[in-house]
Amino acid sequence: MEPARALPSRRRLLQGAALAVPTALLVGGTTAARPPVAADYPDADWVPASSSNQTTSNRPTTYPITRIVIHVTQETYADTLGIFQNPAQQVSAHYVVRSSDGNVAQCVRDRNIAWHAGNWTYNTQSIGIEHEGWVDQPEWFTHAMYESSAALTAHLCATYGIPRDREHIIGHHEVPGATHTDPGPLWDWTRYIRMVNFY
Repeated sequence: MEPARALPSRRRLLQGAALAVPTALLVGGTTAARPPVAADYPDADWVPASSSNQTTSNRPTTYPITRIVIHVTQETYADTLGIFQNPAQQVSAHYVVRSSDGNVAQCVRDRNIAWHAGNWTYNTQSIGIEHEGWVDQPEWFTHAMYESSAALTAHLCATYGIPRDREHIIGHHEVPGATHTDPGPLWDWTRYIRMVNFY
């Protein structure tokens, strides 16, 4: 006959149970896990710009959102995200669309003011969408990019009641006082607006 094994004390059982509780379930402690931040647009990755490159707001309560401004980065997708994350750059846009596959990153919350248009009134009342590429190199304007961007713009128009037309979906060059030429003459506006209205 085997000797009787000593049963663990109640205190030891409770200590063991406490050790087994994942730290994510602890509330109020410094190790409590926080849920990942989701982008406003369900199909976007959340890649936040520096808080130094935007203005906190509560749009559309503080300012109406009446336009979408289309940009071309003149940089790669990765470099654009890096620029927006650099507090010394003083620039941002709400979204960036990658050329190769149309992947969308959100960098500034829709409710906040991105610094993209070069005109404060337009910044306060618009959402800026950057597109990876260069204005004089149309090969960057892929079908995947147009498709993803058009779906995003359609979503924003539906969310904020923005008409899906060229008066309300404009190029950076159309912002009063703009010194930029993007998205440039090679951006296919007819195709883009047709796609926005398809979604």
